[in-house]
Amino acid sequence: MKENNKHIHIVGICGVGTGALAIALHQAGYKVTGSDKGFFPPVSDELKDAGVNFHAGWHPENFETLGIPEIFVAGGGGTASTNPELIWAKEKNIPIITFAEAVGKFITKKNSIVCTGTWGKSTSTALLSHIFEYAKMDPSYFIGAVPLGMKAGKLTSTNISIVEGDEYQAAIFDKRAKFLFHNPSHLLLTAVSWDHADLYPTIEDYLNAFRKLITLPTLTTIAACADNENVKNILKETQKNVVWYGSSEKADARYEKIDMDQDGITFDISFKGETYKIKSHLLGTYNAENITGCFLMAAQFNIPIEKIIEGIASFKGMRRRIEKRLDGDIKVISDIAHSPAKVQVVLETLRKVTKGKILAVFEPNIGAREKSTLHYYDNAFKDADMVVIPKLSSLKIEEGKEVTAVDGQGLYEAISKTHINAKYIEDDLQLVTLLSTTAKKGDAIVFLGSHGFRGMIEEIIKKLS
Repeated sequence: MKENNKHIHIVGICGVGTGALAIALHQAGYKVTGSDKGFFPPVSDELKDAGVNFHAGWHPENFETLGIPEIFVAGGGGTASTNPELIWAKEKNIPIITFAEAVGKFITKKNSIVCTGTWGKSTSTALLSHIFEYAKMDPSYFIGAVPLGMKAGKLTSTNISIVEGDEYQAAIFDKRAKFLFHNPSHLLLTAVSWDHADLYPTIEDYLNAFRKLITLPTLTTIAACADNENVKNILKETQKNVVWYGSSEKADARYEKIDMDQDGITFDISFKGETYKIKSHLLGTYNAENITGCFLMAAQFNIPIEKIIEGIASFKGMRRRIEKRLDGDIKVISDIAHSPAKVQVVLETLRKVTKGKILAVFEPNIGAREKSTLHYYDNAFKDADMVVIPKLSSLKIEEGKEVTAVDGQGLYEAISKTHINAKYIEDDLQLVTLLSTTAKKGDAIVFLGSHGFRGMIEEIIKKLS
């Protein structure tokens, strides 16, 4: 059987990453089926539009009509080995691989660029993929988020791949970081700052995951941010070839003279004795850092500088990265910022381009709910005029594991220590009503976090429109 005639079944197919992988494999000629506990737009809509066959719930009996898959993919870090379809696959001796392994097996190529770091990895992966496509390099790529104006995943016949490398666990039954499965030859390392405290209880545990990454035998070249202390510490003893980017005078590619308005940023990059003018639709001075990293990595593959600059200028951005969901007298913005450090950077950016008040709704990831991390919330919301904590999503606690995360009330109390206008509102309708009646012309309502907010964003847009 030809490799791309194989039947691949993805359990948990409606995630952003698993959906992108499914569509990329389907369009490359594989037979792809999938399942999930429900249908979750927009991913489920994209799967339907692409012609991918998937069903709601876990139904091993469906394989009588779907056919017997050659490979099962356990999608996402939360897919348990007790899933009925995975149990059925084990009984039939069908290979089961994690989502991270699937990306490594099907997407990564000989020249494997992996973009990783605590923040900036999704944007960097998407931008770098766009630059390579613009330069007619035709890479395979995989992005763990939804870019604007391009697919989130693509499989081609060239020997170049660009994938997002996530430090979170490959699966409940495999605690290894996802990026260890992506066989990097080239690494773009954006930043390292303690995150995911549920998986990495100490900062050393977190740093060690990245230390393992840079020792992989396939890795030859690292483009690293010179402005991040943890990045410099991790790399100080490496024997790999390291090129540096950032605002530092010692950086091989250095950015400076940043200007920002509501349409994006402009700045200069100094590289090999020349200065280049850069224009981007992306908001946030921190994106000058991400863009410079992509500039430097693209240059390692000898893409002409003018093509890199044009690719940067034509990149449209990302969903849920300071995404304007409503651009009227009152703006409604969505961003995936799910930890105190990420929230602070996003709010600082919005403060520079918002004339009125900033009303923030925040739900953290699991790690940022850990009691050991609550001190990081001190002054994290200083640029918001109001902070609202909604009813938080239920936690998936492994059997026998102690609950060390706070609930919504506990998070509200932590933020209230340094913010005088914080609220905890469990009722979604009450929250929507408060924000839609409080916001005035020139204000911005921003939803921060990696969850979907149960339709609250859409309800507020409806009321304000």
